[in-house]
Amino acid sequence: MPVAKESDVRSIQARCVRLSAKAVDAASISPVVESHALSRADNDLLIEVRAAAVNPSDVKAATGLMPYAVFPRTPGRDYAGIVIGGSQVWIGREVFGSSGDLGIRRDGSHATHLVVEADAVVEKPSSLSWEETAGIGVPFVTAMEGLRRAGIPKAGETVLVMGVNGKVGQAAVQIASWHGARVIGVVRKAEAYEGHSNSQVEVIDASATDVAARVRELTGGKGADIVFNTVGDPYFEAAHKSLALRGRQILIAAIDRIVPFNILEFYRGQHTYVGIDTLGLSSIATGAVLKELGPGFASGHLKPFPIKANAIYPLEQAKAAFVAVAGSSRDRVILRP
Repeated sequence: MPVAKESDVRSIQARCVRLSAKAVDAASISPVVESHALSRADNDLLIEVRAAAVNPSDVKAATGLMPYAVFPRTPGRDYAGIVIGGSQVWIGREVFGSSGDLGIRRDGSHATHLVVEADAVVEKPSSLSWEETAGIGVPFVTAMEGLRRAGIPKAGETVLVMGVNGKVGQAAVQIASWHGARVIGVVRKAEAYEGHSNSQVEVIDASATDVAARVRELTGGKGADIVFNTVGDPYFEAAHKSLALRGRQILIAAIDRIVPFNILEFYRGQHTYVGIDTLGLSSIATGAVLKELGPGFASGHLKPFPIKANAIYPLEQAKAAFVAVAGSSRDRVILRP
């Protein structure tokens, strides 16, 4: 139940997952739960966290792959909860949000309470559970930011999503099909598309098919207007060769940092490459992206990821949650304070 409007809390002792120093690998992450004082500034909100997601970036930051991550800190970028302190406009309201700096450069959401800027929160969709709402964050923000910067796809355009069954891939499919685009997905082995879509998703098995040739075949030789490459360099050449004239490739990840690059084909094709790093988005900037997605969730064109009961952990089992994410779990992993 939402708290009473008159209870405006300025500070609180929160129970938080704490990381004291970087670990050498995921198995060595040693989170502890301890009491930690939180206080808000005049323009902040104090949120009672009901659910928080564990993202791959949380694990990477904990294992030193993000040198700007500070220690000690409370991890966690995504959250859903109830406002208990701040502007009277917000007190008692159910909200959610995400951020590029929460849990990385400042204390985050893996706690009973969280402090964020008032302009960063978004009203929680009433039809979704706490866990479903907390799971929206990073994947949908990454997908939306990529498509927004590349140009929101239009009806009649083709969007090729590489790594289509990953969480960002599924979010990209939902957003592109919501806007009327045709979607083609790429998988690394024979499997069907697993997520929600507003239209049929044609799937290409990269282990058995020349991806670019198949894309040309499916599009009458034109190619894809947008390639959302969620994998990076392993699919870079196939993505490049799949692009239509004036096509745009969105890149969000890399395994090897250096790839061959045919500059002639790039400028002759009038292509655009868009790099997305949501860790560079503030809480407020991330909130603005989530607000753009609101109508999609309200209309049912966008749907949250299913949350399995065995993928929900209490704060005291944060290590198990981190290990699950590090093990490339396809489930959306959630902490419930």
